[in-house]
Amino acid sequence: MISMKNIRKVYNTGKVSFEALRDINLEVEDNEYIAIVGPSGSGKSTLMNLIGCLDTPSDGEYYLSGRKVDSLTANELAGVRNREVGFVFQAFNLLPYASAYENVELPLLFSGMRSKKRKKRVVDLLNRVGLGEKLQNKPTEMSGGEMQRVAIARALGNDPKLILADEPTGNLDTKSGAEIIKIFDELWETGHTVIVITHDMNIANHCQRTIKLKDGMIYNGNGFPVKKQTASAAGLN
Repeated sequence: MISMKNIRKVYNTGKVSFEALRDINLEVEDNEYIAIVGPSGSGKSTLMNLIGCLDTPSDGEYYLSGRKVDSLTANELAGVRNREVGFVFQAFNLLPYASAYENVELPLLFSGMRSKKRKKRVVDLLNRVGLGEKLQNKPTEMSGGEMQRVAIARALGNDPKLILADEPTGNLDTKSGAEIIKIFDELWETGHTVIVITHDMNIANHCQRTIKLKDGMIYNGNGFPVKKQTASAAGLN
């Protein structure tokens, strides 16, 4: 599903350049369940932004489902994000004055789904995450765990193959966090590729494979940087 070759990301801020990622070579197969871990400033969020087509690399090649995406236009990238990637963020990113139904419906409106099909899809998704009785509740009327479940339902709106979750349990208590991870387990079991960015090694150990970042590079289990090979070939687990 994902193939990154010699990826580098540099941010230029006036006279200063900052290399956020370097020598990233990564392969992710369909229906893998992966954790990306590392200390603050290691490049985790930058890598997620590149994988999710929220940003483009400075150098290197990125293929998503066989399509070279690093050279796509802004409109083409927006289409990829809408159809092929579902995002789940630590801060939920819900519209505060919209109902659960309206929050989940929003990406379906953008994709042009017809009204009857859209209504069924929204209800089915909220039922799937256990919120079928809270269609009209607003985020201000929900717990953190419930808001994150709405966010997951929204991410699934256009049935993307890839789910990207950035610290999805970071704002939740232990019980709610476990419920969210259970949903990711079920998504993986039903064929999705799930990539979770986390500081929590309990969550990382729950995944099939762990990718370790430090100083913008992928490191193997012995603490050595991985260069010119895929993460899977390096035996990261």
